[in-house]
Amino acid sequence: MTQPILQAQDLHKRYEKVHAVQGISFDIQPGEIFSLLGPNGAGKTTTISMLSCLLSPSEGDAIIDGHSVRKDADAVKKVIGVVPQEIALYPDLTARENLVFWGKMYSLSGAHLKQRVEETLEIAGLSDRANEKVENYSGGMKRRINIAVGLLHEPKVLFMDEPTVGIDPQSRRRILDTVLELNQRGLTVLYTTHYMEEAAELSKRIGIVDNGKLIALGTQDELTKLVGESDAVHIGISGISEPEALLARLNALSDIHTAAYENEALLLQASNANAHLSEIIGAITAAGGQIKSIKVDEPNLEAVFLHLTGRALRD
Repeated sequence: MTQPILQAQDLHKRYEKVHAVQGISFDIQPGEIFSLLGPNGAGKTTTISMLSCLLSPSEGDAIIDGHSVRKDADAVKKVIGVVPQEIALYPDLTARENLVFWGKMYSLSGAHLKQRVEETLEIAGLSDRANEKVENYSGGMKRRINIAVGLLHEPKVLFMDEPTVGIDPQSRRRILDTVLELNQRGLTVLYTTHYMEEAAELSKRIGIVDNGKLIALGTQDELTKLVGESDAVHIGISGISEPEALLARLNALSDIHTAAYENEALLLQASNANAHLSEIIGAITAAGGQIKSIKVDEPNLEAVFLHLTGRALRD
């Protein structure tokens, strides 16, 4: 196996009252899209901030392309690109003007800067809108220019922190396709998300993060094996006034491993779920619930998260 281009080594970040990241370790191979999957507040952004030298680790280190984030931050910054969760653009400037400004911050100039601006506009699919002010862009267009900024200096590793939050499905699809295209060109990507389907589409290897800890890491097959032969059952319901009592009753049933309730939906992990649907439905109706929909899936990443934490990924 080749030498990892990124190695996170027992990273910790402590604040006065919060231990935001607690001993996270993983590595990324050159040319890989590696996803960190977890709910909001899990520690994904803090991890990215330490890897990009915006925050100093309280303990641990990370080696990126042979450089330590603690000892050689300047060298690390030259080989990474960062697409932050927040839009880092000047709204009263055009897209082209924003890229020129940020390109100069990366010490680009002259013909090379002009070339990279045009190339990244093309990657973003916004060459024809380059002279419009960013304040007139849609949320998805702003996200795409945000990505273009992170690519200006041709980094070896691109960090993308929740790049599809708050945008429409079409723009989201465009960004995912862009990530895949960049990876096909050889770019290594660290991608954080709380959308299970994004991690499943983009990455062969995934790290699951919760409460500042890396609770599982592996290929999708390796992760889903953690839940054995269990099925994931999603049931839309209404009329449940005491969800805790319903969950207790469901957890007492045979072959129900875990159960969670949120937003008028039950998420269950069960062995041979189809054979036990009558019992599950009986428990729901006895609790006064009305069933709107039932969906049974084979084990997936959401089932893994439920298995590991006892709650749904969207919590």
